[in-house]
Amino acid sequence: MTLKSNILTALEQSRDGAVSGQALAQRFGVSRNAVWKAVTGLRAEGIDIQSTQNRGYRLAEAYDRATAEGISALLPETPLTVHAYDEVDSTNTQAKRLLAAGEAAPFLVVAEGQTTGRGRLGRTFFSPKGAGLYMTLALAPAQAVESALGVTAYAAVCVAEAVQRVCGRNLRIKWVNDLFLDGRKVCGILTEATTDVETGTVESLLIGIGLNLRETDVPDALQGVLGFLRPDGPVKNLLAAAIAQGLLAYDPQSQAHLAVYRARSLTLGRRVTAAVLGGAINGMAVDVDDAGALLVQDDAGTVHAVRSGEVRFADA
Repeated sequence: MTLKSNILTALEQSRDGAVSGQALAQRFGVSRNAVWKAVTGLRAEGIDIQSTQNRGYRLAEAYDRATAEGISALLPETPLTVHAYDEVDSTNTQAKRLLAAGEAAPFLVVAEGQTTGRGRLGRTFFSPKGAGLYMTLALAPAQAVESALGVTAYAAVCVAEAVQRVCGRNLRIKWVNDLFLDGRKVCGILTEATTDVETGTVESLLIGIGLNLRETDVPDALQGVLGFLRPDGPVKNLLAAAIAQGLLAYDPQSQAHLAVYRARSLTLGRRVTAAVLGGAINGMAVDVDDAGALLVQDDAGTVHAVRSGEVRFADA
C-alpha cells in the first residue's frame, strides 16, 4: 500500500478522534513532512481531512465516501480486494470487466455514482453521484445453477439487516429484489451469473446493490416512488462492509435467512399480479419456497411458483 492509502486507512480507523502527524510518521516509518505531503495529496483527491493544531488529522464528520481503505479497515479478518471508483457506468459492468481481465473473485466494486446503472428487466437504475451506495460483490461459487437461484432473496436480507444495524431503519422487502422504507423504494438488487453449460455450474456470480442514502433531485417519473435512508452520519463504508461480510457467508444449502425474508416481506398476504413468460398470474401471495420463489395461489386454488418476472400489487 502507498503512504496515502496507509494514512487514509488509519484515519478511517480513527473516525472518533484525531491522529497526530507524529503518530502517523512513527507508525509508517516516514518523516512528518512526508505525512503532510500525503495528506495534501489526499485532499487534492477530494478527501475531506481536517487538521487541528496540537491534535492532528481526522476525516471530517460529514465526509461520507466509500473507499477501499475504509471498507478494508472494517474487515480486518476478511481478505477481500476492494475496487473503489468515483464514477462508473455500472458496478456490475465494471465487475465483468475485472473478471475478463483476470481478477479473481471474490472482490468488491464500489462507486460514488453510476452513469448507466442497471436494474432488472433491462431497466435503468437512478444512481447520481454522492447520493447513494452503489456496489457489486463478485463471487466464484462453483455451485449448481439451481443452488444460486435463492441468492437474491439472501442478498435482500443481508441489506435489510445491515441497514438495521448501521442506520436503525426497518426495511421491508418486495419480492424479489426491491427494499422499501415507509412505502418508497430505497434499494434495488441485480444478480447476474455466468454459467458453464457443460457442467451446469455457476462460474461467477455478481450481486449488484444500489442503496439510496441522501435526498437529491429525482426525475419526475420517480417522484413519490423513490425514498432515501437519510442517515445521521457517514455510513457508506460501514454499510458496504456489513453487506459484503453477510454476502460472503452465503450458504446455498441453508434456508435460515428465509424466516427473516418472510418476516420483512411486503408481498406475502397480498393479492398480486405476477407477470411471467407467457402471461400473468393473479392471486394471493402465500409464501416463499426454499429456493426463493414466490408462491401465488390463484382463484382456482392452484399454487404457482414464480421464479422470475415481475410482481405488482393488485391493491396499489
